[in-house]
Amino acid sequence: MDLELALRMCEAALKQAAREGAVISVAVVDAGGHLVSFQRMEGAGFAGASLAPGKACAAAAHRRPTAELAPTAASGPGEYLSWHDRFVCVGGGIPLWADYGETERVAGGVGVSGGTAEQDVACAEAASSVWRTR
Repeated sequence: MDLELALRMCEAALKQAAREGAVISVAVVDAGGHLVSFQRMEGAGFAGASLAPGKACAAAAHRRPTAELAPTAASGPGEYLSWHDRFVCVGGGIPLWADYGETERVAGGVGVSGGTAEQDVACAEAASSVWRTR
């Protein structure tokens, strides 16, 4: 995961948000959950600044889209709800996969917050498509 690619991913999410009519924040993290890039559209709510990185971290750590984690998180407290307040398990986070020789591993995650769950997912998917075509 490098900064240039992460910035292009954020830009793709912002363009999708404009098409969707959403005002979002977007974050890209590496495999360790460390923030590589973050962008916030003018007028985006302040909560997205925490939620977008949390979705990216949750997706990378659990190796699943956060929309898949939401039902488990809603069922009660536990590791899916929060880990040092870094995991946000509602739609908008997508893990980023990379080939490492004969295995595929998570190389990071992208998280989007600020729109509806569907808009957040669409924006995260736009960002992850940049990753897949790198």
